[in-house]
Amino acid sequence: MKILFIHQNFPGQFIHLSAALAQDPQNRVVALGMNDRSVPAGVELRRYSLLRESQADTHPLLKEQENHVLRAEACASAAFQLKREGFEPDIIVAHPGWGEALFIKDVFPQAKLLIYCEYYYALEGQDVGFDPDEPPLNFQQKARLRLKNTTNLLSLQIADAAISPTEWQKSTYPAWAREKITVIHDGIDLGRLRFDAHAQLTLQRGHGQVRLSAKDEVLTYVARNLEPVRGFHMLMRVLPEVLKRRPTAHAVIVGGNEISYGQRAPDGQDWKTFMLAELAGRLDLGRVHFVGKVPYQDYLNLLNISRAHLYWTTPFVLSWSFLEAALSGLTVIASDTSPVREFAHFPNIQTAGFFDQRAFAELSCSALAAPFHRGPPSAHDLAVGRCVQLQKALIAQLLDGSSESRVSIN
Repeated sequence: MKILFIHQNFPGQFIHLSAALAQDPQNRVVALGMNDRSVPAGVELRRYSLLRESQADTHPLLKEQENHVLRAEACASAAFQLKREGFEPDIIVAHPGWGEALFIKDVFPQAKLLIYCEYYYALEGQDVGFDPDEPPLNFQQKARLRLKNTTNLLSLQIADAAISPTEWQKSTYPAWAREKITVIHDGIDLGRLRFDAHAQLTLQRGHGQVRLSAKDEVLTYVARNLEPVRGFHMLMRVLPEVLKRRPTAHAVIVGGNEISYGQRAPDGQDWKTFMLAELAGRLDLGRVHFVGKVPYQDYLNLLNISRAHLYWTTPFVLSWSFLEAALSGLTVIASDTSPVREFAHFPNIQTAGFFDQRAFAELSCSALAAPFHRGPPSAHDLAVGRCVQLQKALIAQLLDGSSESRVSIN
């Protein structure tokens, strides 16, 4: 079987599936991506780059669409090169979010196309308008958000099938599109989440160091970037009470100061600077550690020593770190929002209202005061092996021409 993966930041969500398919000597696995990243053994990565840059005089509401077309054009050009070399995929697995899948069926019309449905934007009822602290969208912002689904819709129209990692993410799509979508998670590598009793985290503090281990009261928070979509402002407002009541506790905060989703803080500030100003004099900054973005092993060490992990999300795509923390056996205190509720039955997940600072503080203090305990990750439906098995079964169904039977993780 010949498989073509397409993802701007390959391997991304396809890391486990591509690795499993590449292990089979009867398969040839090729990937198209823009960035030079480490890829699973056996996968041939072909990089593509834009054939030209976007134009300065493009209509402001069409700038994102132009960027998507430019990426689709560049991806198609790289695909034509593969075709000239004799590579004709049986199936294409693509993340359509940046536009790369738009023209791929015009290059390989006989191939089956499976796309990854991560999120369908809405003007109301999801993340937009959820937080009253955020200013309402103006007309231009609403128009731009509505147009963000253009690529989603075109990609869905040409796809033979689609996959979403969670039921809630699938539910954001229109009803006609949901008929194409099968829910199978990307998979969590439980082996990497095994507890290491000797794990430590050493933090630089001025001219000295702070060394933390499982013996300490460590509260953790992880996000790609520190911003309101992931509840960073709520974390900061909860911390003064928690640190006051737990005088030996430390908070370790992972995340950059850029914007992944949403808007910058007032006056163009990053949210860390803005929240530190809001809480000036109320935080013991000697016990609050901003570590930025960290290597994966440091992140695992942090999960190993954490007594309680705090997580917020508006109604938006769920973070991998939330599920990894929960499946590691760590106590996770999370916002009672729709993406979280799908997994709130996990025994070590506790929930509180997104804006309920008192409840988050109470649950955090109770978790920090409890004796440290961590068992091994147990077998779970989200384990890599099961998820990859389901993904491969869906691919087999597509190639067999079976559209009546549907694979589901439930």
